[in-house]
Amino acid sequence: MAVFTPLSDAQVATFLEKFDVGNFVSLKGVAAGTENSTFFVTTDRRELVLTLFEQGEHAELPFFVELLDYLDEHRLPVPGTVHDRDGISLHSLAHKPALLFPRLPGRHPEAPNLSQCQALGDTLGRMHVVSKRFPGHRPNPRDLHWLRVMHHKVLTYLSPDDQMLMKDEVDDFESAFAQHDELPQGALHGDLFRDNTLFEGDTLGGIIDFYNGCTGDLLFDLAIVINDWASNQDGSLSSERYEAILSAYQARRALTADEQALWPTMLRMTALRYWLSRLLVVYVDPPAHDLTPHDPERFRTILKTRIAKGALPLPKVSS
Repeated sequence: MAVFTPLSDAQVATFLEKFDVGNFVSLKGVAAGTENSTFFVTTDRRELVLTLFEQGEHAELPFFVELLDYLDEHRLPVPGTVHDRDGISLHSLAHKPALLFPRLPGRHPEAPNLSQCQALGDTLGRMHVVSKRFPGHRPNPRDLHWLRVMHHKVLTYLSPDDQMLMKDEVDDFESAFAQHDELPQGALHGDLFRDNTLFEGDTLGGIIDFYNGCTGDLLFDLAIVINDWASNQDGSLSSERYEAILSAYQARRALTADEQALWPTMLRMTALRYWLSRLLVVYVDPPAHDLTPHDPERFRTILKTRIAKGALPLPKVSS
């Protein structure tokens, strides 16, 4: 159960009095999640999500609030924060930072179909067009600089072949990016896996959990999506899902020449990003709570497949 700070009905009922959301009816802890405590809250007027922030840099929470509110104002399917009667959304509850959100409709797609992939690609394209104008700034905490610094921490736990693989990849990434100008920048979700989306049938009801949100290369966000949404079990790319996502995305925002040139490299880099982050959780910085870490092997497999087979051709953009 991923509720690390239990709350009573009375605590939440009192908390809700600050907001114009109706009277408290019920509270339910949410089992999903590895970092924060999340609850479904029902009032006599609406369904809400209450999140207590257990870890991370609390000073960065205003960035996430501003990003969610900005995207919500631009009619993206994200949970803009609920503000109290004084216009404030970030509060404290049980001595933890707390945010209240509308509960968005839908379920996580375990095996997304082509219509769902198309909807995701279209929405991510719209989001990136809008996010290029987002005024906030938070450097990408999992970019190439992070890979360069952090990969040394796990080398001792790897086989000699995997040590060489990781070192060579970081060197290759640095060389490849040095040959190109800065890529298009904007606000990113930073972790847009299937379990951070909600679908009702083929309709995308919401994109959630922006707590890896940052600003940086838009292509980084897109590569994370493809590696999760379009990868088969053996790490290879599904041409149908790949085409559905990228065609819909590029109808909203066509990739630049530099982005196209770096696309295979970015797919490898984001695969290494998750292989490394999962290795760090297993060997170096285990979770504070009794939760099972994600298996690093999944993204090692994806990385090795991207190296062996490269990327599929990018869909052609209609002029």
